[in-house]
Amino acid sequence: MYVFGIEELFWAVLVFVAIHYWRLNRNTPMTKWPVLGMLPGLLHNVSNIHGYVDLTLKQNGGTFIFEGPWLTNMNILCTSDPMNVQHITSTKFENYGKGNDFREIFEVLGEGIFRSDSHIWKYNRKLLHSIFKQGNFQVFIQKTVEKKICNYLLVFLDHASKNGVQVDLQDIFQRLTFDNICSVVLGFDPKCLSIDLPEIPCERAFTQAEDTLFIRHVKPKLLWKLQNWFQVGEEKQFIKNNKFIDEMLYSEIKSKREMRGEQKVDLLDIIINEVGDGENKIDDKFLRDTSINLLAAGRDTISSGLTWFFWLVATHPLIEAKILEEIKENLPSREHSWKDLGAKGLSKLVYLHGALCEALRLYPPIPFEHKSAQKSDVLPSGHRVESNTMIVYSLYSVGRVEEIWGEDCLEFKPERWISQKGGIVYVPSYKFIAFNAGPRSCLGKDISFIEMKMVAIAILLNYHIQVVEDHPIIPSLSVVLHMKHGLKVNLKKRSI
Repeated sequence: MYVFGIEELFWAVLVFVAIHYWRLNRNTPMTKWPVLGMLPGLLHNVSNIHGYVDLTLKQNGGTFIFEGPWLTNMNILCTSDPMNVQHITSTKFENYGKGNDFREIFEVLGEGIFRSDSHIWKYNRKLLHSIFKQGNFQVFIQKTVEKKICNYLLVFLDHASKNGVQVDLQDIFQRLTFDNICSVVLGFDPKCLSIDLPEIPCERAFTQAEDTLFIRHVKPKLLWKLQNWFQVGEEKQFIKNNKFIDEMLYSEIKSKREMRGEQKVDLLDIIINEVGDGENKIDDKFLRDTSINLLAAGRDTISSGLTWFFWLVATHPLIEAKILEEIKENLPSREHSWKDLGAKGLSKLVYLHGALCEALRLYPPIPFEHKSAQKSDVLPSGHRVESNTMIVYSLYSVGRVEEIWGEDCLEFKPERWISQKGGIVYVPSYKFIAFNAGPRSCLGKDISFIEMKMVAIAILLNYHIQVVEDHPIIPSLSVVLHMKHGLKVNLKKRSI
């Protein structure tokens, strides 16, 4: 007679427990397993992570606690409750910083504005705010964007249109915005966007680094730290990319030090010549950290927002027609181009502004944010937060809360942003949170809207965009809400 051994009995019990837990929790998005916690469910649904988290939040009243495997310290409080978001970002702002987990994952950002806390963050924000509000710096940004659109973007799209070439708009926007932000921050144009679409190593390094940063969120800290230590897996490439980016940045900083005193208006020159008083007050590490933070923000957030906006507009022809009508009504005359709108003309495009807000509401470029409680606290939802607890609020889910946006919250409706008097409807930042909320609200919000409007107007006036049939539109697994397969489109020249 066959006698079961210890190993067979162990696996039989394990399978029985697994089936038992599955039957008890098969209708629950976040099943808690013995030893492994809720990690298996998260990994199983990682390809649709934002939708999965959104569904779980809705089924738990807007807030739930993710419990990771034993001994991994992966317990996370997740929320999309707007009152919790306001509490964390504004009411009790001083109690909620980035925390150690965020700082370890995003170590590449150094002590820049997005990774720092306390007095370092305050100094960074005050410095950048003083530069952003300078009139000559704002004019410099608009002229830089305008030049890039005219001399590169429209030239490339015209070439693609004439030759019947399919275009990946996401790739084009990433190239465009990387060129723009390098020009604005560093004062040089890497020329990623040109007819032959060259592969630029520094631009590719940023993309690959983002992928690794996302993986660090779903992989136990001990594991990715070991990979980093032994330089294996994606962490090996991450180290190489960081080294390459640092070499590029320090080379530019050195060049600017040597040319100190020349009258330029890019951000690094302003810091070195007007703020830093040379090498005495601002060191190279500070300039490097400031640069990499702004390069990441200026490239990815705007390119993501534009990509989702053009997909939504291309699949909603009535909305596209209304945007075009509004643009043409505000042009000085039919003979004038989109460049003649100017800042005042851009501010009059209410429907376009509403359409951009809708795209950012549904598909925020940064889909989730980290916080960590310094002291124990109780959220408005009633959930108790212990000190050092990691908190994640889902910007993606906040944009889909029915209590804020109504039963039609999944629809693309620019009209929801327009008042009866024809102005823009004000929505508090803790509800429309694409640009974050509270003291950490995005300093470049107004600049971002100007750049997105300029690009949108230039393209829509000149081309009709049609998404390639059956092209899959799926969010990528990244810390930035890109499209996994890009946005493949065909272009048809308009007759204006």
